[in-house]
Amino acid sequence: MGCGNSSAVSSSKWKAPNPIATFTTSMGVFKAEIYMNRTPRTASSFIDLCEHGFYEGLHFHRVIPGFMNQFGCPYSVDPNSDRAGSGGPEDGSFKNLATGEAEKRFGGGNIKDENIDKTSNKIGTLSCANTGDRDTNGSQFFINVNHNAALDWFTAGNSKHPVFGQITEGLELMVELSQVQTQNDNPVEPVKMLSIAIEFP
Repeated sequence: MGCGNSSAVSSSKWKAPNPIATFTTSMGVFKAEIYMNRTPRTASSFIDLCEHGFYEGLHFHRVIPGFMNQFGCPYSVDPNSDRAGSGGPEDGSFKNLATGEAEKRFGGGNIKDENIDKTSNKIGTLSCANTGDRDTNGSQFFINVNHNAALDWFTAGNSKHPVFGQITEGLELMVELSQVQTQNDNPVEPVKMLSIAIEFP
């Protein structure tokens, strides 16, 4: 899925330790380091959505064993919605925590591409989901349960998915989730996000 190259803020502006996100789901808890030092715009957007409760009550809508678990569509508040996977946040603005500057969400809650860090889509990474067009990363992301190098933005092909975090605790939970019974890749027994808490060390 495509993301064109775009100008982005230098990651060197973030000097503090990276924040930690604690994800509490109906299946259990996992934690992830959010890469403010590598992808500050993308990380800031994710943190802003978390702090405004955007993700609470949504469901994982696409899980595939040996591949990934996808989450973050507002339509997935109904775990059986046919529209799950097609939505994003409202347009508006959020603060880039590395620079203090305002960033925009536009065209259905999308942000500008931030293809500046060459972290691969390895096991346990959090990566942006998009439509395949430029500047279409929004609220949706996926958690890799395989090393999906073909999804890296810096490789050949149309799939362009920048990584913005890494699971630090609970990877086994994500592997378990990827293996649940599904219908059209959607978990038969819904898996809900109860909360995402952000901690700045």
